[in-house]
Amino acid sequence: MTGTRQQRTASPADPARVTLDKAAHENFPVAPFFLPRAWRDDLMALYGYARLVDDIGDGDLAPGGADARWLGADPADADDRLALLDAFETDLGRVFGPAQEPPRHPLLRALVPVVRRRSLTPGPFTALIGANRQDQLVRRYETYGELAAYCELSANPVGQLVLQVTGTATPERLRRSDAVCTALQIIEHLQDVTEDLTRDRIYLPAEDMRRFHVTEDDLRAPSGGASVRALIAFEADRARRLLDEGLPLVGSVHGRLRLLLAGFTGGGYAALAAITAAGHDVLPGPPKPAKATLLREVAAVLRRARREG
Repeated sequence: MTGTRQQRTASPADPARVTLDKAAHENFPVAPFFLPRAWRDDLMALYGYARLVDDIGDGDLAPGGADARWLGADPADADDRLALLDAFETDLGRVFGPAQEPPRHPLLRALVPVVRRRSLTPGPFTALIGANRQDQLVRRYETYGELAAYCELSANPVGQLVLQVTGTATPERLRRSDAVCTALQIIEHLQDVTEDLTRDRIYLPAEDMRRFHVTEDDLRAPSGGASVRALIAFEADRARRLLDEGLPLVGSVHGRLRLLLAGFTGGGYAALAAITAAGHDVLPGPPKPAKATLLREVAAVLRRARREG
């Protein structure tokens, strides 16, 4: 469910619908057609939550201010992302609170039956809010450990929720899922170096930048020099090893869930292949895999899952 932040032009008449429609523009399928209808409905409700909290954190809410009004935020705070995140967390509390006080935001109201039906806990939801709060306060990461801790908030909860919705969560699967989700987040950071810089954010560890003699000015160039490309190759290899660590998750499940998880994992390998094909030069724009590459990588993941499952 984590994915690219592509934008689309849409009428602000129904901001909740605008948010859900962004699913069609994500890097990975959110609720593909081959899943059972109940799973698709629940995954779309989770997507609405995750997309909305990211849009608040990135300042990408639909125009018109409806989201802020639904959350009961002071109109004077409409551009205050931390204030909106606080209001969002207050409304999330209503999802897990007494039924007499339903959430105000329609996307959070849609979450209530999913939480009840799947016995979900607040932890993964509050972690996503925490990640977006951190984005307002922390714009550089000194070490890989610090970045990995951020991924625990921004990415890993998504995989945890998928396993909980599908009734397949076990400690080992959750561990493998965390590895895949952290890898996918790192890959997205590599694809979006230039876009993130426009938000004054760098998700490349400063210790690695020093190791490869890369400065922030180097990242602002229209094309990456040898040092930048070596840095990106290093980070891409780190993401590949995480995908390899998480890959047994695919073989541990069956049926349509296996296909869904193979899609996520294969999508990560395909994105890495695109980065490699670009010579690890991500500065001109995010390298995207061709559909044939994506299908090939998903098929390879399924073959490995059958051998190892």
